[in-house]
Amino acid sequence: MNMFSPSILKELLQRTITMRKTFILMAMFAGLVTPLAQAADNEMALTIKNHQFSPAEIKVPANQRIKLSIHNQDSTPEEFESHSLNREKLIPAGATAVIYIGPLKSGRYDFFGEFNPTTAKGVVVVE
Repeated sequence: MNMFSPSILKELLQRTITMRKTFILMAMFAGLVTPLAQAADNEMALTIKNHQFSPAEIKVPANQRIKLSIHNQDSTPEEFESHSLNREKLIPAGATAVIYIGPLKSGRYDFFGEFNPTTAKGVVVVE
């Protein structure tokens, strides 16, 4: 003998389906948000001041994508250049530029300022 009327069973079934859909959407959203939170952990800041990069050496983990945020505090533009990273970016005076690198294998990756190559030098050390 069935204790529930067909209309109650139908309503319970609809609620179950809605709850499952909500759970699936929440799981998908969590899967999208987690990489974004992890990406924030892999951000490195560089400064250009007096035609020099600071810090001149940055250490990053291997096999991860890194966001380099480079702020040019000089009154002239500088061009971030790295043959080993295959990156080139013009950074106007007073501006900040973002460059993504990696995932990289362990090693040393040199970079320099193309407009001031004798003073604006640096290296990314991947461990």
